[in-house]
Amino acid sequence: MSSTDPAGSDAQILQRLTAVVPVRNGEAQLPGCLGALRRNGVRHVVVVDGRSSDRSWTIAVEYGAVVVSDEGRGLPYARTLGARTATTDLVLLVDVDVVFPDRAVAALVREFLNGGYAALQAGLESVAGPGYWGQALAHHHRTGRSRHWFGLVATVFERDELLATGFDDDFSSGEDIELRWRLRASGRLVGVSRAVVVQHQFAGDDFAFAKDQFLMDGRGLGFMVRRNGVRGLRLALLPAAAAARGMVLSSVRGEGRWIRYYGAFAWWNYVGMARGVLT
Repeated sequence: MSSTDPAGSDAQILQRLTAVVPVRNGEAQLPGCLGALRRNGVRHVVVVDGRSSDRSWTIAVEYGAVVVSDEGRGLPYARTLGARTATTDLVLLVDVDVVFPDRAVAALVREFLNGGYAALQAGLESVAGPGYWGQALAHHHRTGRSRHWFGLVATVFERDELLATGFDDDFSSGEDIELRWRLRASGRLVGVSRAVVVQHQFAGDDFAFAKDQFLMDGRGLGFMVRRNGVRGLRLALLPAAAAARGMVLSSVRGEGRWIRYYGAFAWWNYVGMARGVLT
C-alpha cells in the first residue's frame, strides 16, 4: 500500500467498519465466520440473532460481538437492524456461511473506498460437504454466470446510505436483486470484487436443503416479476437459461452427473417463482 493512499492504513480502515452477521441456528458455522473476522482485525461486530434455538447467541458473545435479536422478522430486517446498531460510518454485511481469508476485509474495504462504490461485494468461492446436492450447488456457483452477480453475502456499504436506501421486508429472498436495481436506477455504482474472494460454505448438502434454496430463489424472482411488471419479465427466463447452460456444459465436459441437478434447479425455481407471483 502506498503511504499516500487516501483510504489510510489497514488499521484506520478497520476502525471505521462494523461487520453485521445475521444468524439463525448457525452454531456450526458461526465460529468460522467470527474467527475469520477476528483474524482480519475487525473490532466491531454485530450479530443479529433470529430466535436461534441452538448456541448461536452464546457463541457470538464468546467472540465479543454485540448481539441483538431481530425477533424472527427475517433477513432484510436483520441486516437493517444490524446497520442501525453499528456506530461506524461503514458496515460489512456478512452471512454466517462466509469465511474471509486473512487481510481480505481491509483489502475489500480499500477497493470500495478507492473505487467510489455505493456497494461492493467480495467474490465467492463456494464449497460444500460430500453430498451430491451440496456438491452440485457449489459446482453451479463456481461455474455459473451468477458467480459474479452482485449480492449481499459479503458486501461493504456506507452505513447511512444503506439505511437511507433500505431493504424491502417483503423479500425473504431476492432482496439483493431488488436492491441492486434500485441502486443502479439512481446512478450509484455497485460491483463484485475480482481481487478479494471469500469462501462460501453451504450449510447442507442433501436434496431438502437444495430444494429450499431453489424455492427461496424462485420466490424472490417471482416477487420481482410481480413488482416490476413487463420490466421484470426477463427475470423469469433466468432459471431456464441457467439450467440449459449448465446441462450443455455438463454434457460437453463429460460431467453428466450434474444434469439431474439442473433439471431440479429449473423445476423448483419455477415452483417458487409461481408462489412469488401469486402470493
